[in-house]
Amino acid sequence: MSARGRSIAWSLARALLAGSLHAGAEARRAARARELRVAFEGLGPAFVKLGQLISVRPDVFGPELVFEMEKLQDSVAPLPVSAVREVIADDFGRPPEELFASFEDTPLASASIAQVHRATLAEEYRPVVGPSLPAGTPLAVKVVRPGSESLILADIAAARPFAERVGRMRRFERYNLPGLLDEFASTLCSECDLRREARVADRFAFDFRDDPLMIVPRVVWPRTGRRVLTTEFIEGWRLSELGRAAERGVNGRILAEHGATVFLRQVLELGRFHADLHPANLFVTPDSRICYLDFGITGTTSPEQRIAIAQVLAATVYGDADRALKYSAELGLVVPEHLQPRVRGEVGELMARTLSVPPRDVRGFATGFLRIMNDAQVEVPVGYGLLVKALVTVEGVARALYPEIDITEAAKPYATRLIARWMLHPARLAQRAPSAMRAAIRELAG
Repeated sequence: MSARGRSIAWSLARALLAGSLHAGAEARRAARARELRVAFEGLGPAFVKLGQLISVRPDVFGPELVFEMEKLQDSVAPLPVSAVREVIADDFGRPPEELFASFEDTPLASASIAQVHRATLAEEYRPVVGPSLPAGTPLAVKVVRPGSESLILADIAAARPFAERVGRMRRFERYNLPGLLDEFASTLCSECDLRREARVADRFAFDFRDDPLMIVPRVVWPRTGRRVLTTEFIEGWRLSELGRAAERGVNGRILAEHGATVFLRQVLELGRFHADLHPANLFVTPDSRICYLDFGITGTTSPEQRIAIAQVLAATVYGDADRALKYSAELGLVVPEHLQPRVRGEVGELMARTLSVPPRDVRGFATGFLRIMNDAQVEVPVGYGLLVKALVTVEGVARALYPEIDITEAAKPYATRLIARWMLHPARLAQRAPSAMRAAIRELAG
């Protein structure tokens, strides 16, 4: 094993052994999650990104680790501006001074895979969505750090012997840790190609082009390539700066309620949703709009899945454990028959504890639900887990804007309308007509 591999193995092994033996199981899981998050931060950029991917995989990892990895800070020392300029020149064959009216050497942000610089548009440009951007428009230029992809692959290769050794232990067999490393490597390398993110951003901008309270920075394609993404620059406040937003007259309640409906529209109508909404990827603008950023992780839903999701949401709102599990099965979360009485009872108790009194605790319910499935060793499909995690994150964002919000109330009209349309669809009515007729005849016959 290489020196880097030994360092990785030592850090991760120490974290996995965290937690007092005298503490309860829940306290030990929380302690291990904290230590793993600290270990990932110390192991560098590739592991920070790995931790962020873990945070959107509740289908694989326990809820304590998933929500702890949410806290990872993706901030590293900035690159020398000479390296940034070299990447831009390599992608476009010209230096920044010839591509932009101005380019600021001091970065706005510096993360593990890319850093962002401010610039201004040299000439008018007509984006895919919306009106033309005039010359002089402020821009955000995101540049992939040189060597990011090779660093990721090198660190994952160094971690593989440890993953294979741990993966052979009975406790970790079902996680297929080497396979997960391969999946994460592919995902992280795809993040290094910014053209994919640009295409998804344009799709979201188009989807919400008529929404006066929602904005997505528009892509400047002539200044976008594999390692450079250029968009219009949007002024705003992070969720940690909402005090300043309130001072400027931003209405947190309206934005919180609208933000919840925006997410529900993504899931239940559009069939694609932003799956990585943490404070760095979302902020509030001075003109009281919600701005979405960073489309590296997204989820999709089919028409059939949207009906099942609406049914699960309705079951959650009304505390119906049977209905929740029935339609969860249609989304791929299938509880074996011999476990159903136990799981149904535990889910019912959890609903009574977290969802019976407004404002309902969606995070508490989701964490408990995933823990029940994890303890019962019920496989949670990738898409299902991603959706649960995204819903919890949306609730957290909404409560940062307006602490009293009940996100399940925002879900009610969407779920009700979708279920009603489904039930009244001509094809479904025709399918159910014979059984309805037989039931009516039996009733009339007495």
